[in-house]
Amino acid sequence: MSAPSPFRSPSFNVLSRLLRSSPALLDTTFDQLRTLITVAETGTALAAARTLGRDQSSVQKQLDTLNRNFSELCGEPLLHRQGRGRHVLFTETGRAVAQQARRTLTEWLDTIHECRRELGGTLTVGATRYTLGSLAHAGDLVAEQFRARDIELNVVHVRTKDLIDRLLAKDVDLVCGSVVTTSALDSVDVLEWRRGGLAIVTNMDTPKPGESVATSQLPTLPLVVPSGGVINDFMRGWFGSDYRNRLDIVAEIDSAQYGFELLRSGLVRGCMLVTQRLGEAAGENRLHAASGLRTIGLVDDIEPKLELLVGVFARRGERSSYPDSHPLNLLWNALQQAGEASWLEVGR
Repeated sequence: MSAPSPFRSPSFNVLSRLLRSSPALLDTTFDQLRTLITVAETGTALAAARTLGRDQSSVQKQLDTLNRNFSELCGEPLLHRQGRGRHVLFTETGRAVAQQARRTLTEWLDTIHECRRELGGTLTVGATRYTLGSLAHAGDLVAEQFRARDIELNVVHVRTKDLIDRLLAKDVDLVCGSVVTTSALDSVDVLEWRRGGLAIVTNMDTPKPGESVATSQLPTLPLVVPSGGVINDFMRGWFGSDYRNRLDIVAEIDSAQYGFELLRSGLVRGCMLVTQRLGEAAGENRLHAASGLRTIGLVDDIEPKLELLVGVFARRGERSSYPDSHPLNLLWNALQQAGEASWLEVGR
């Protein structure tokens, strides 16, 4: 059997088309496409110039060049000016080209980022608000090595509800935070800092000091709960997605700090659900914001048992595919050394 003809290969067909392409297409630069995208996003050449840090005349010159070239290629310009202060009008061709420019530049940026990440040139870490202290500690441990090797470390904020999804979507290479779980997580590697449940901080006289509350008793108590975060994950796990209709929620709060102040004010009498760690700190008078409030233990008597797993998460098996000197492994080991830094995880 004869070997397949190279003239029929997809790569040859692409090369053949490129060799016959018009200079009007081949002279189009990434910088011009970036300008086109910026104009599409901001609406005017002036706004695009401000976003790009350029003179308006420079932006307009690029737009005129694109209009001229694509009029030759496609039969119509990409956009029309509509007068001072008014948004430019994109043609059908212009909208199609702008969308293709977005895809093209996004793919290039993703590919370059992936190459840099594979080679250890950059590392993106997600962190919840209350894990920044531990991450900063670990960052200090690897800072000298990262600087010497010109490794770029990017830190982005992630919320608990998005933590695993953003990791698996490869938006980040590593995340520090917490998840509510009933068992081990199959899709990720975990550096476990600690596990725990919830506690109650209250300004009420009952239950009595030393007593605890079972999770099955929560519907009988006036509750103060956050509007989002891990506390809600516990509530959904225990009482279903309609837990708000099954519980007596007297107040929703956007932060633990506000909840403490609300209870101390006496405007609301209730039981505030917090992480076990935060409850312990309040009960030991280590939180000025919770001064005068009582902490009550919460015993989980509902199946399946839920736990708050706090730690560091990476995609399953990825670390083992890299040498020990890879930035991902260096930072992972540094986070392991950092251990339990002095921060309180409340699941924001």
